[in-house]
Amino acid sequence: MKKLRYFFETALIESGAWIMPRLPRGFILALSRGIGTLAYLADKRGRGTALENLKCAFGDQYTAAERSRIARKSYQVFARTFLDLFWSSRLTKDTWQNFFSIHLADPAAEKQAHETGGVWVTPHFGNFELVSMVWGFRGFKFTVVAQDFKNPALTHVFKRLRSHSGHDIIPQENAMLKLMKALKRQGHAGLLTDLNIPPGRAATAIQCFGLWTSVPTLHVELAKRLGLSIMTGVCRPLDDGRYEVHIFEAIKPGADEDTQQLTQRVWNHFEKAIREHPECWLWMYKHWRYRPVGTYGAPHPDYPSYSNFSDALIEMIPSSLRPVQKA
Repeated sequence: MKKLRYFFETALIESGAWIMPRLPRGFILALSRGIGTLAYLADKRGRGTALENLKCAFGDQYTAAERSRIARKSYQVFARTFLDLFWSSRLTKDTWQNFFSIHLADPAAEKQAHETGGVWVTPHFGNFELVSMVWGFRGFKFTVVAQDFKNPALTHVFKRLRSHSGHDIIPQENAMLKLMKALKRQGHAGLLTDLNIPPGRAATAIQCFGLWTSVPTLHVELAKRLGLSIMTGVCRPLDDGRYEVHIFEAIKPGADEDTQQLTQRVWNHFEKAIREHPECWLWMYKHWRYRPVGTYGAPHPDYPSYSNFSDALIEMIPSSLRPVQKA
Protein backbone atom coordinates (compact mmCIF):
# COMPACT_ATOMS: atom_id res chain seq x y z
CA MET A 1 0.00 0.00 0.00
CA LYS A 2 2.85 2.36 0.78
CA LYS A 3 4.41 1.81 -2.64
CA LEU A 4 1.04 2.41 -4.30
CA ARG A 5 0.51 5.61 -2.31
CA TYR A 6 4.01 6.81 -3.16
CA PHE A 7 3.35 6.08 -6.85
CA PHE A 8 0.19 8.20 -6.95
CA GLU A 9 1.80 10.99 -4.88
CA THR A 10 4.72 11.16 -7.28
CA ALA A 11 2.48 11.05 -10.34
CA LEU A 12 0.37 13.92 -8.97
CA ILE A 13 3.37 16.10 -8.13
CA GLU A 14 5.16 15.39 -11.40
CA SER A 15 1.96 16.24 -13.28
CA GLY A 16 1.73 19.53 -11.42
CA ALA A 17 5.36 20.33 -12.23
CA TRP A 18 4.61 19.72 -15.93
CA ILE A 19 1.25 21.51 -16.11
CA MET A 20 1.82 24.67 -14.03
CA PRO A 21 4.45 26.33 -16.25
CA ARG A 22 2.10 25.91 -19.21
CA LEU A 23 -0.83 27.72 -17.60
CA PRO A 24 -1.52 31.48 -17.94
CA ARG A 25 -0.20 33.56 -15.04
CA GLY A 26 -3.68 34.84 -14.23
CA PHE A 27 -4.98 31.28 -13.92
CA ILE A 28 -2.21 30.42 -11.44
CA LEU A 29 -3.20 33.39 -9.28
CA ALA A 30 -6.90 32.49 -9.38
CA LEU A 31 -6.12 28.85 -8.62
CA SER A 32 -3.98 29.80 -5.62
CA ARG A 33 -6.79 31.96 -4.22
CA GLY A 34 -9.27 29.13 -4.69
CA ILE A 35 -7.05 26.44 -3.18
CA GLY A 36 -6.10 28.73 -0.31
CA THR A 37 -9.74 29.47 0.49
CA LEU A 38 -10.68 25.79 0.39
CA ALA A 39 -7.73 24.92 2.64
CA TYR A 40 -8.76 27.64 5.09
CA LEU A 41 -12.31 26.25 5.26
CA ALA A 42 -11.30 22.59 5.40
CA ASP A 43 -8.32 22.78 7.75
CA LYS A 44 -10.10 23.27 11.06
CA ARG A 45 -7.04 22.67 13.21
CA GLY A 46 -4.74 24.91 11.15
CA ARG A 47 -7.40 27.62 10.95
CA GLY A 48 -7.81 27.53 14.72
CA THR A 49 -4.05 27.82 15.20
CA ALA A 50 -3.88 30.80 12.82
CA LEU A 51 -6.72 32.66 14.55
CA GLU A 52 -5.28 31.97 18.00
CA ASN A 53 -1.84 33.17 16.87
CA LEU A 54 -3.30 36.38 15.43
CA LYS A 55 -5.30 37.07 18.57
CA CYS A 56 -2.27 36.71 20.83
CA ALA A 57 0.11 38.57 18.50
CA PHE A 58 -2.09 41.60 17.83
CA GLY A 59 -4.49 41.68 20.77
CA ASP A 60 -7.44 43.95 19.99
CA GLN A 61 -5.81 45.58 16.96
CA TYR A 62 -7.99 43.49 14.64
CA THR A 63 -11.61 42.39 14.96
CA ALA A 64 -12.54 38.72 14.74
CA ALA A 65 -13.66 39.26 11.13
CA GLU A 66 -10.35 40.94 10.26
CA ARG A 67 -8.38 38.08 11.85
CA SER A 68 -10.36 35.63 9.75
CA ARG A 69 -9.59 37.63 6.60
CA ILE A 70 -5.86 37.72 7.41
CA ALA A 71 -5.80 33.99 8.15
CA ARG A 72 -7.63 33.17 4.90
CA LYS A 73 -5.24 35.37 2.94
CA SER A 74 -2.30 33.64 4.64
CA TYR A 75 -3.56 30.31 3.29
CA GLN A 76 -3.85 31.87 -0.17
CA VAL A 77 -0.31 33.25 -0.04
CA PHE A 78 1.05 29.85 1.00
CA ALA A 79 -0.92 28.16 -1.81
CA ARG A 80 0.55 30.63 -4.29
CA THR A 81 4.05 29.95 -2.95
CA PHE A 82 3.52 26.23 -3.48
CA LEU A 83 2.04 26.57 -6.97
CA ASP A 84 4.69 29.08 -8.02
CA LEU A 85 7.41 26.61 -7.11
CA PHE A 86 5.93 24.32 -9.78
CA TRP A 87 5.50 27.25 -12.16
CA SER A 88 9.08 28.43 -11.56
CA SER A 89 10.62 26.58 -14.51
CA ARG A 90 9.26 29.54 -16.51
CA LEU A 91 11.86 31.70 -14.80
CA THR A 92 15.32 32.00 -16.37
CA LYS A 93 18.35 34.23 -16.01
CA ASP A 94 16.85 36.44 -18.74
CA THR A 95 13.19 36.51 -17.65
CA TRP A 96 13.08 36.69 -13.85
CA GLN A 97 13.24 40.50 -13.94
CA ASN A 98 9.74 40.54 -15.45
CA PHE A 99 8.33 39.18 -12.21
CA PHE A 100 10.52 40.67 -9.47
CA SER A 101 11.51 44.13 -8.30
CA ILE A 102 14.41 44.26 -5.85
CA HIS A 103 15.09 46.98 -3.28
CA LEU A 104 18.48 46.88 -1.52
CA ALA A 105 19.00 48.87 1.67
CA ASP A 106 22.78 48.58 1.21
CA PRO A 107 23.97 47.63 -2.31
CA ALA A 108 27.62 47.77 -1.17
CA ALA A 109 26.94 45.09 1.46
CA GLU A 110 25.45 42.80 -1.17
CA LYS A 111 28.46 43.33 -3.42
CA GLN A 112 30.79 42.42 -0.57
CA ALA A 113 28.72 39.34 0.27
CA HIS A 114 28.99 38.26 -3.36
CA GLU A 115 32.77 38.30 -3.02
CA THR A 116 33.15 36.80 0.45
CA GLY A 117 30.05 34.67 0.85
CA GLY A 118 27.16 35.34 3.19
CA VAL A 119 24.33 33.92 5.29
CA TRP A 120 20.97 34.83 3.73
CA VAL A 121 17.88 34.55 5.91
CA THR A 122 14.14 35.05 5.59
CA PRO A 123 11.04 33.84 7.48
CA HIS A 124 8.02 31.95 6.10
CA PHE A 125 6.83 35.21 4.61
CA GLY A 126 5.46 35.67 1.11
CA ASN A 127 7.32 33.57 -1.43
CA PHE A 128 10.31 32.32 0.53
CA GLU A 129 10.90 29.70 -2.20
CA LEU A 130 11.24 31.95 -5.25
CA VAL A 131 13.29 34.67 -3.58
CA SER A 132 16.04 32.12 -3.07
CA MET A 133 15.76 30.99 -6.68
CA VAL A 134 16.05 34.55 -8.01
CA TRP A 135 19.32 35.10 -6.17
CA GLY A 136 20.69 32.07 -7.98
CA PHE A 137 19.93 33.77 -11.29
CA ARG A 138 21.74 36.83 -9.95
CA GLY A 139 24.95 34.86 -9.41
CA PHE A 140 24.57 33.80 -5.76
CA LYS A 141 24.72 30.01 -5.47
CA PHE A 142 23.05 29.06 -2.19
CA THR A 143 23.41 25.93 -0.13
CA VAL A 144 19.88 25.35 1.12
CA VAL A 145 18.76 22.96 3.85
CA ALA A 146 15.51 21.14 3.02
CA GLN A 147 13.66 18.42 4.85
CA ASP A 148 13.45 15.09 3.04
CA PHE A 149 10.05 13.56 2.32
CA LYS A 150 9.17 10.04 3.43
CA ASN A 151 8.61 9.38 -0.28
CA PRO A 152 12.13 9.58 -1.79
CA ALA A 153 10.69 10.38 -5.23
CA LEU A 154 9.10 13.56 -3.87
CA THR A 155 12.43 14.58 -2.35
CA HIS A 156 13.96 14.26 -5.82
CA VAL A 157 11.21 16.33 -7.47
CA PHE A 158 11.41 19.21 -5.00
CA LYS A 159 15.20 19.16 -5.05
CA ARG A 160 15.06 19.52 -8.84
CA LEU A 161 12.64 22.44 -8.62
CA ARG A 162 14.58 24.25 -5.89
CA SER A 163 17.93 23.84 -7.62
CA HIS A 164 16.61 25.27 -10.90
CA SER A 165 18.83 28.38 -10.65
CA GLY A 166 21.95 26.54 -9.53
CA HIS A 167 21.49 26.04 -5.80
CA ASP A 168 22.77 23.03 -3.86
CA ILE A 169 19.95 21.45 -1.82
CA ILE A 170 21.14 19.41 1.17
CA PRO A 171 19.29 17.31 3.80
CA GLN A 172 19.11 18.28 7.46
CA GLU A 173 21.56 15.56 8.52
CA ASN A 174 24.99 17.12 9.23
CA ALA A 175 23.69 20.36 7.73
CA MET A 176 25.85 22.69 9.83
CA LEU A 177 29.08 20.97 8.77
CA LYS A 178 28.07 21.08 5.10
CA LEU A 179 27.06 24.73 5.35
CA MET A 180 30.36 25.66 6.96
CA LYS A 181 32.31 23.93 4.20
CA ALA A 182 30.31 25.79 1.55
CA LEU A 183 30.71 29.15 3.29
CA LYS A 184 34.46 28.69 3.70
CA ARG A 185 34.62 28.45 -0.10
CA GLN A 186 32.99 31.91 -0.38
CA GLY A 187 29.61 30.28 -0.83
CA HIS A 188 26.19 31.32 0.44
CA ALA A 189 23.75 29.73 2.87
CA GLY A 190 19.98 30.20 2.53
CA LEU A 191 18.05 29.63 5.77
CA LEU A 192 14.56 30.05 7.23
CA THR A 193 14.82 31.47 10.73
CA ASP A 194 11.29 31.43 12.17
CA LEU A 195 11.12 27.73 13.03
CA ASN A 196 10.04 26.86 16.56
CA ILE A 197 12.51 24.31 17.96
CA PRO A 198 13.05 22.74 21.40
CA PRO A 199 15.10 24.87 23.79
CA GLY A 200 18.71 23.71 23.79
CA ARG A 201 22.21 24.41 22.53
CA ALA A 202 21.04 25.12 18.97
CA ALA A 203 18.32 27.55 20.07
CA THR A 204 17.78 30.81 21.91
CA ALA A 205 14.81 32.72 23.28
CA ILE A 206 13.53 35.79 21.46
CA GLN A 207 10.48 37.98 21.83
CA CYS A 208 8.19 37.51 18.86
CA PHE A 209 5.21 39.90 18.96
CA GLY A 210 5.91 40.29 22.69
CA LEU A 211 5.74 36.52 23.30
CA TRP A 212 8.82 34.49 24.18
CA THR A 213 9.62 31.63 21.85
CA SER A 214 12.51 29.28 21.05
CA VAL A 215 14.16 29.67 17.63
CA PRO A 216 17.32 28.36 15.91
CA THR A 217 20.60 30.26 16.07
CA LEU A 218 22.34 28.51 13.16
CA HIS A 219 22.43 31.65 11.00
CA VAL A 220 24.02 33.70 13.78
CA GLU A 221 26.57 31.04 14.75
CA LEU A 222 27.68 30.55 11.15
CA ALA A 223 28.16 34.28 10.65
CA LYS A 224 30.04 34.68 13.95
CA ARG A 225 32.41 31.76 13.38
CA LEU A 226 33.26 32.66 9.79
CA GLY A 227 33.17 36.46 9.98
CA LEU A 228 30.37 36.77 7.41
CA SER A 229 27.39 39.08 7.09
CA ILE A 230 23.81 38.04 7.79
CA MET A 231 21.69 39.29 4.89
CA THR A 232 18.03 39.71 5.86
CA GLY A 233 15.08 40.17 3.54
CA VAL A 234 11.51 39.30 2.56
CA CYS A 235 9.63 38.68 -0.69
CA ARG A 236 6.08 40.09 -0.81
CA PRO A 237 3.55 38.88 -3.40
CA LEU A 238 1.76 41.55 -5.42
CA ASP A 239 -1.77 41.26 -6.77
CA ASP A 240 -0.63 41.48 -10.38
CA GLY A 241 1.40 38.26 -10.12
CA ARG A 242 4.77 39.87 -9.50
CA TYR A 243 6.88 40.03 -6.34
CA GLU A 244 8.58 42.83 -4.41
CA VAL A 245 11.82 41.92 -2.61
CA HIS A 246 13.29 44.03 0.18
CA ILE A 247 16.78 43.31 1.50
CA PHE A 248 17.32 45.01 4.86
CA GLU A 249 20.53 45.89 6.66
CA ALA A 250 23.49 43.52 6.49
CA ILE A 251 24.44 42.43 10.02
CA LYS A 252 28.11 41.50 10.41
CA PRO A 253 28.53 40.17 13.96
CA GLY A 254 31.76 40.03 15.89
CA ALA A 255 32.90 36.67 17.23
CA ASP A 256 32.17 37.76 20.82
CA GLU A 257 28.77 39.37 20.25
CA ASP A 258 25.81 37.97 22.13
CA THR A 259 23.95 35.31 20.15
CA GLN A 260 20.58 36.02 21.74
CA GLN A 261 20.77 39.74 21.00
CA LEU A 262 21.84 39.14 17.40
CA THR A 263 19.04 36.62 16.85
CA GLN A 264 16.55 39.14 18.25
CA ARG A 265 17.97 41.87 16.00
CA VAL A 266 17.48 39.72 12.92
CA TRP A 267 13.93 38.86 13.93
CA ASN A 268 12.99 42.49 14.56
CA HIS A 269 13.39 43.22 10.83
CA PHE A 270 11.01 40.41 9.99
CA GLU A 271 8.45 41.32 12.62
CA LYS A 272 8.28 44.86 11.25
CA ALA A 273 7.54 43.47 7.76
CA ILE A 274 4.92 41.08 9.16
CA ARG A 275 3.18 43.86 11.07
CA GLU A 276 2.95 45.85 7.83
CA HIS A 277 1.65 42.87 5.82
CA PRO A 278 0.37 40.26 8.30
CA GLU A 279 -1.37 38.22 5.58
CA CYS A 280 2.04 37.24 4.20
CA TRP A 281 3.20 35.23 7.24
CA LEU A 282 2.47 31.55 7.87
CA TRP A 283 0.03 31.97 10.77
CA MET A 284 -1.18 28.36 10.75
CA TYR A 285 2.20 27.21 12.12
CA LYS A 286 2.64 26.81 15.90
CA HIS A 287 5.19 29.59 16.31
CA TRP A 288 4.84 29.52 20.10
CA ARG A 289 4.91 25.77 20.63
CA TYR A 290 7.39 26.11 23.51
CA ARG A 291 6.27 28.50 26.20
CA PRO A 292 7.90 29.67 29.44
CA VAL A 293 6.25 28.73 32.70
CA GLY A 294 4.64 31.68 34.44
CA THR A 295 3.75 35.17 33.28
CA TYR A 296 6.15 36.31 30.56
CA GLY A 297 4.64 39.07 28.47
CA ALA A 298 1.36 38.61 26.64
CA PRO A 299 -0.64 35.35 27.00
CA HIS A 300 0.68 32.63 24.71
CA PRO A 301 -1.61 30.82 22.26
CA ASP A 302 -3.65 27.97 23.72
CA TYR A 303 -3.21 25.34 21.04
CA PRO A 304 -5.87 22.61 21.28
CA SER A 305 -4.68 19.33 22.83
CA TYR A 306 -1.16 20.71 23.09
CA SER A 307 0.72 22.34 25.90
CA ASN A 308 4.49 22.42 26.17
CA PHE A 309 5.53 24.73 28.98
CA SER A 310 9.28 24.86 29.27
CA ASP A 311 11.59 25.65 32.17
CA ALA A 312 14.46 25.34 29.67
CA LEU A 313 13.05 28.29 27.71
CA ILE A 314 13.14 30.43 30.84
CA GLU A 315 16.83 29.65 31.26
CA MET A 316 17.49 31.04 27.77
CA ILE A 317 15.78 34.37 28.51
CA PRO A 318 18.35 37.01 29.52
CA SER A 319 18.12 37.58 33.29
CA SER A 320 17.61 41.31 32.77
CA LEU A 321 14.44 40.59 30.79
CA ARG A 322 12.89 38.06 33.13
CA PRO A 323 9.89 39.50 34.95
CA VAL A 324 9.74 39.27 38.70
CA GLN A 325 7.55 36.33 39.61
CA LYS A 326 5.13 36.71 42.47
CA ALA A 327 5.56 34.25 45.30
